[in-house]
Amino acid sequence: MSFLADVQARAAALRRSIVFPETADERTQSAIVELVSRGIVRPVAILDPSAPATHAAVRALGVEVRDPLTDPLLVPAVERLLERRGGKLTKANALELLHTPLFFADAMVAAGQVDGCVAGAVQTTGDVLKAALWTVGAADDVRTVSSAFYMVVQPFRGTEPEVLTFTDCAVVRYPTPTQLADIAMAAATDRARIVGDEPYVAFLSFSTKGSAAGPSIDLVRAAVAEVQARAPHLAVDGELQGDAALAELVGSRKAPGSSVAGRANVLVFPSLDAGNIAYKLVQRLAGASAVGPIVQGLKRPCSDLSRGAVVDDIINVAAITALQSASVASNASR
Repeated sequence: MSFLADVQARAAALRRSIVFPETADERTQSAIVELVSRGIVRPVAILDPSAPATHAAVRALGVEVRDPLTDPLLVPAVERLLERRGGKLTKANALELLHTPLFFADAMVAAGQVDGCVAGAVQTTGDVLKAALWTVGAADDVRTVSSAFYMVVQPFRGTEPEVLTFTDCAVVRYPTPTQLADIAMAAATDRARIVGDEPYVAFLSFSTKGSAAGPSIDLVRAAVAEVQARAPHLAVDGELQGDAALAELVGSRKAPGSSVAGRANVLVFPSLDAGNIAYKLVQRLAGASAVGPIVQGLKRPCSDLSRGAVVDDIINVAAITALQSASVASNASR
């Protein structure tokens, strides 16, 4: 079974509810129909007040539909948003935001009425993250919300395709050592949930184990040391060049004795420049499937899409969002 087929099957077994705020978009409507017919998640659709002509089509999808202008959740959601923003919003501002499908959908996630949200086919990543951070917020032990792509690549260390985690490729531009450590740990946690294997985390650089020097290398080394102190159980190493991280023979020569060199499946890039460039090159030149960006580190999952997403992308991200929600303790009590 392929990685994406496995993700969809495991998501279907969980029966999670996922909310979709961009229902005026035909791709989202088509994805909802497919998700229902294949039983991958239980979609909830949000009406878009700015597109009343689409309401009949959304109601005809045969799923739960919520109206952000009249829903009973509005009153407690306004109070929660005002509390979270610490006086930076007026009540009128909060109500205006929650009348938008994106903020209302994330308010449903924050309230535990659904298990996750999928947006970004229309909204920018900045808008998706803003709504998620203002309503849901970061997990209790997380200081840095970031992202990852799951890159399905052709066989290069065996006979089967592999899944590599690339992080961060969409959110944190120039991370500090602590932020880079946060990114790596969040990516490792989510990989265990989503891919289901043991993470081997490589912090990438143009240097391997002291072969060069410079500020970016110092940053990577400090981040590695922090992860090793905070998560001693995690298989992590750095700084490693890309070939040392991925190729067993090269890894054994450049980083002998490393538990990660040649085995890495989580690649941590030192900057957003490096991560974003790398994932797009691998996608376009190697024909890899790039699933994401998957937002990591939130209290409850609110996922982002590329605005170039096709229907299958929306379906796959919905399935991954369902898997991310599996470890949210409060889900079990609902």
